[in-house]
Amino acid sequence: MTEAQVKELLVKHGALLEGHFLLTSGLHSGHYVEKFQVLQYPKATEELCAGFAEKFKDEKIDVVIGPVTGGIILAHETAKHFGTRAIFAERDNGKMTIKRGFEIKPGERVLVVEDIVTTGGSVMEVIEVVKEMGGVIAGVAILVDRSGGTVDFGAPAKAMLTLNIQNYSPEDCPYCKQGLPLVKRGSRKV
Repeated sequence: MTEAQVKELLVKHGALLEGHFLLTSGLHSGHYVEKFQVLQYPKATEELCAGFAEKFKDEKIDVVIGPVTGGIILAHETAKHFGTRAIFAERDNGKMTIKRGFEIKPGERVLVVEDIVTTGGSVMEVIEVVKEMGGVIAGVAILVDRSGGTVDFGAPAKAMLTLNIQNYSPEDCPYCKQGLPLVKRGSRKV
C-alpha cells in the first residue's frame, strides 16, 4: 500500500481534519488525524495492517503489541497477518504497563504498532516495558507519523503515511493568537 493510497483511505473516511486541536502531547496543531474514522471499518483496517506486515515481512515477529486504544485494534489485525499473538499495553496510575496476564518471554521479537505519532512518547513507554520484560524490539509500525519522520525509537520505524505537520506550544500557537476555539479530540486527558 503506497502513502498516496493510505492518505486516500484516510480522506475517504473523514479521518484527516483541519482546525485548531489540542494534541495528547499538550501541543497545538492545525491538523488532526481521527484514526477511529477509518479503524471503524474492518476492511480498511485489514488493508492498513497488511501494509504493516508487508513492511516487516523479513523480520521474525513473535508478538505484536500496541498501546490502548487504537493500538489494540492495530496489534490484533497485524498479528493475524503474522500468525502470532497480539497484546496491548495500558496505563496504570499514569505508567504504561502490561497487565491481564499478558507476557513477553525473554528474547521474543516484538513489533510495536501505533496509530498516530507526534512526539513518540507512548511508543517509547511501550518499548521500555517490552525491554524490561526481556523482549527484543524488532521494529515500530506507525499508521500516521505526524513528526515528519523525526522521532528516533532506537529501532527500525516504518510509517504507512508520513506527514510533516507543524505543532505549536500553547504560547507560540498562531491559532490561539487568532482566537480560534481549541478542540480536544481523543480520549486521553492531557
